[in-house]
Amino acid sequence: MKTIAMAALLVVLSAPALAQQKAEDHSAHHPAAAASAADMTEGEIRKVDKDAKKLTIKHGEIKNLDMPPMTMVFQVKDAGVLDKVKVGDKVRFVVQKSDTGFVITDIQAAK
Repeated sequence: MKTIAMAALLVVLSAPALAQQKAEDHSAHHPAAAASAADMTEGEIRKVDKDAKKLTIKHGEIKNLDMPPMTMVFQVKDAGVLDKVKVGDKVRFVVQKSDTGFVITDIQAAK
């Protein structure tokens, strides 16, 4: 009888951990939902090159790429963002490494 009680107690105590694990696993299937404000990097637009579809940004540390602060050129996933930003704008953005370089996948005005 003690064995059954102990097993029941273990199930009850492990339920919150299992629920948390399932929530974390769910976000792995939806990367857009998993991206949070903490995943974004702050920066300032230094150049907008519409012909090359690139932005030059002076940025802070890019944690997901283990990259220190610097100024560099990024490709953009959506060329439409080039019409929405201008030199001097403060932005927050997400960048990922691709076969062709570093690509901004999300960008928004900094608050």
